[in-house]
Amino acid sequence: MFSILALLFTIFSAGVILAQRPDAFQVSRDHPAIAYSTRPVDDAVSRLNPKIEKGEVRIVRDGSSGYLQSVLRALDVPVESQVVVFSQTSSQAVRINPHNPRAVFFADSVAVGWVRGGAVLEVAAQDAEQGVIFYSLDQQDDTPRFKRNDECLACHLSWDTLAVPGLMIFSTLPLPDDKNAYAVGFASNHTIPLEQRWGGWYVTGRPGSVQHQGNVFTADASSAASAPRSHELKNLEGQFDLDGYPTHFSDVVALMVLEHQAHMTNLLTRVGWESRLASFEERSETPPVPKRPSGRGDAATRVRDAVRDLVDYLLFVDEAPLSGRIEGSSAFTETFSARGPRDHQGRSLRQLDLEQRLMRYPCSYMIYTPAFDALPASLKETVYQRMWQVLSGQEKERRYARLTLANRQAIVEILRDTKKGLPEYFQPVNR
Repeated sequence: MFSILALLFTIFSAGVILAQRPDAFQVSRDHPAIAYSTRPVDDAVSRLNPKIEKGEVRIVRDGSSGYLQSVLRALDVPVESQVVVFSQTSSQAVRINPHNPRAVFFADSVAVGWVRGGAVLEVAAQDAEQGVIFYSLDQQDDTPRFKRNDECLACHLSWDTLAVPGLMIFSTLPLPDDKNAYAVGFASNHTIPLEQRWGGWYVTGRPGSVQHQGNVFTADASSAASAPRSHELKNLEGQFDLDGYPTHFSDVVALMVLEHQAHMTNLLTRVGWESRLASFEERSETPPVPKRPSGRGDAATRVRDAVRDLVDYLLFVDEAPLSGRIEGSSAFTETFSARGPRDHQGRSLRQLDLEQRLMRYPCSYMIYTPAFDALPASLKETVYQRMWQVLSGQEKERRYARLTLANRQAIVEILRDTKKGLPEYFQPVNR
């Protein structure tokens, strides 16, 4: 059951999407151009279900974690990605608290949520065209099968997800008079300063010199100055009973990567949907989406704006700078960085910096995902053109100066070696 506060906030958010986020998708997910609820899907879970039914893959219970470990293996989700949240921001909120937090695990195109004692495993899988599809797996069912669960959209389709079915990493602090009543927070991503991140989350590792919002269980909402300071945790031992949790960590580096990835996922869905909507309007007699009050909002402008937002985020243009060395507590940093692909010099877009910024080379590894590759050809070309405008040094706006010549040269060199289908005009950069 959703918490009442979360539900009320979601209803309110749905009503003010356009007022709050002019960059949000403007029409229903079931518009004929999208048909989110009825169109066949192709994602990690929809591909796994038939294998389970045929006996090609076995999903088995394992102690108090139930089907969790088996599902993680079947979906190729690393246990090192575990991050742990104690705020009640889940459909199983009644079971979640600092003594029984929810664990989240993720790979590039799928995420798994587990609550000890919960009725279901929660899974979010990215369809390359339709966006994130939500599923649940009954922990008590002796013949496990993932079932689509669109009830998750009550929270996972809002202005925080750009009004497309998506992911969000929420930062929120509990109220002092009721530890189970959480104040409304906000969705975090790599543009948010670390000082404001991770409210409601356990955070293990060394977060540099900042005081973040993680590992804090009470706060006086009336005075930011009186909020308790977070404390550093090497691991989760002694914080709560760890029975059933695959690891003893809620790695700060994994959290930062997940924050980046969640919003990148939403941006990919939004730009694809905007393009499909524009194409639908062009070839039909359907009245176009009304223009926004600002006078913007025609199909071409919506697609152009979505492309610029995507590329800016892809290239970490507005990333909040780090202050001090970030150190993870688990093997996540090593396992994530090792995945590649690598160029002829051994460089990869998965290499982490963790001193001044998240990634060593500020271009998202999500460029390798099926969701990027599945963008309509004309749209993908527009994305590449905008990327090249920035990476070649043609874009002179001041905010792009953070992408130094060395940054841009390295990114282009890596992409030339590793990204299939990269346009020929991505040539060595010299200015």
